[in-house]
Amino acid sequence: MEDIKRKKAVALRYDEEKDAAPRVVAKGRGIIADKIKAVAEEYGVAVHRDEGLADYLMALDLYEEIPPELYPVIAEILAFIYRMDKKY
Repeated sequence: MEDIKRKKAVALRYDEEKDAAPRVVAKGRGIIADKIKAVAEEYGVAVHRDEGLADYLMALDLYEEIPPELYPVIAEILAFIYRMDKKY
């Protein structure tokens, strides 16, 4: 029986000079999710685990900017990642 709660992953990109908000640049379930996570690890990109947020982001189209109601959540994640980067 297949696992109903399959792994999922969503990758965001934000370019201050080009984007008004972070964009979904990759998303997938199962093997694709594993590949997204592996590429993130390979390039030293921080991974944040939040199933509810992932579900919401999975509903967005590729290259779609995140909606304004997610700005506070994404800002908290980016601030956390920034603080972690400063420690190392």
